[in-house]
Amino acid sequence: MTPTVLFLCTGNSCRSQMAEGWARALRDDDMEVWSAGVETHGLNPLAVKAMAEAGVDISGHRSKLVDELLDIPFDLVVTVCDNARESCPLFPGSARVIHHSFEDPPFLARDAAGVEEALVHYRRVRDEIRAFVAGLDV
Repeated sequence: MTPTVLFLCTGNSCRSQMAEGWARALRDDDMEVWSAGVETHGLNPLAVKAMAEAGVDISGHRSKLVDELLDIPFDLVVTVCDNARESCPLFPGSARVIHHSFEDPPFLARDAAGVEEALVHYRRVRDEIRAFVAGLDV
């Protein structure tokens, strides 16, 4: 049976969306994957752009609350930010929860002079998430 994996962050707008996109692109044969947030902030357009540059289309994703997915029997829950780790709900069954914090691209880019300068942060975090997802032991 294919393991089920949830990537969880604060607003399900950027980091968890990137992780879901990478997992679908790189690991579609060995995991079923979702992403969600402890809040919803909408899909971040610069995250969509950064992922598209790497050949991964997440433009059809939507920001979801973790409460929408509590009935899914996850095998693994990955919190990708400290706030999500602290707010992570209990999941029924035997879901293993691990934490790997990635810096928040919108926060890093808050003082960027323009889109290109902001994208530097999104690209770096995107690539860090890719490496993490590629090596994830499910």
